[in-house]
Amino acid sequence: MRMNGKEDISLYFHVPFCKRKCSYCHFYVVPENESSKDHLLQGFLLEWDLVLPLLQHKNIVSIYFGGGTPSLFGPERIGQLLRRIEQTRTLSPQAEITLEVNPENATIDWMKAYADSGINRMSLGVQTLNGELLHLLGRLHQPETAIQAVHAIHQAGIGNLSIDLMYDLPKQNLTQWIATLDAINDLPITHLSLYNLTIEPHTLFFKNQAQLRPLLPDEDTSLAMYETAIEKLEAMGCKQYEISAFAIPGYESLHNSGYWIGRPFLGFGPSAFSYWENQRFRNIAHLNKYATLLKDGILPRDFEEELTPDARRRELLTIQLRLKTGVDLDHFQQIHGPLEQDTESVIEKLLSENFLSKKNNVLILTKRGMLFYDTIASDLI
Repeated sequence: MRMNGKEDISLYFHVPFCKRKCSYCHFYVVPENESSKDHLLQGFLLEWDLVLPLLQHKNIVSIYFGGGTPSLFGPERIGQLLRRIEQTRTLSPQAEITLEVNPENATIDWMKAYADSGINRMSLGVQTLNGELLHLLGRLHQPETAIQAVHAIHQAGIGNLSIDLMYDLPKQNLTQWIATLDAINDLPITHLSLYNLTIEPHTLFFKNQAQLRPLLPDEDTSLAMYETAIEKLEAMGCKQYEISAFAIPGYESLHNSGYWIGRPFLGFGPSAFSYWENQRFRNIAHLNKYATLLKDGILPRDFEEELTPDARRRELLTIQLRLKTGVDLDHFQQIHGPLEQDTESVIEKLLSENFLSKKNNVLILTKRGMLFYDTIASDLI
């Protein structure tokens, strides 16, 4: 999208610090200490200066601080970085600026300091409100801590608050899941992201998967969890607008929506990905090497690939299908070019198998398609 001749883009900053790595986490994280935080801030600022020429005629509509535990970075450092970005006059006055927060870090004073630094949206890693499951996940907070954190963020003046919940956890049953969903009913949240557990390589869960997989909910229970979540969240006023995302109307995530519609974004920090001018690239997943390369004036990338027009078109179509509004094929092809014959054949097959529906040339996931999106994605890409 372009506004006043400027193309909309997003920024992502990876803050890798954690007090302890969760058992299911596959992201790049390191132990926190003050000198490493200063090291990272210096890296962010150097990387920003190096990529600044790319931002001519761009309009930054969202910034996301992910991790790790970005709330450990400190409001002073976040504020310094945001001021540097504002000085370039590329930041939209209405930009959505999100910080991921862990419940154990969410005191009112700390959250107020982040609000004063420029944060206007927070994403709280609740995951579950069952104490036994939190312990199994390796989380450091208790259920009551998460509830207190929601209220602390709200009282600090952050009116746009998302929480994360996880299902398909080892030992989790439908009764526990319903109890968590009921417990959030009256909380002042505007958005919710729903994640089913995937056991990823290089995690403690992966190492112990032989013991954990038999404890996972069966397929029927998993389906019941997902359908129950949709029903209860919609009753709360959080409308489903993507497979795993729910929001009070008007509070849909601007940043996450960018991923689904193919908005260009630049990633900063060790291990951060970018998608820019038909290229994907990734920074090296090592804090010291990342910072050292930047001091030498070298962008710290360890992976780059350029997508062909056909591959990019298929990928964008597949990702946009995650949205409940679906894909207007006429509009899509006007912007991105005509679909290949092979892609059209796959779409016809998915329509015949009731994974997709089509009305007025708008392609939409069916209820069955939402449940088996991974199958659709593999077929299309």
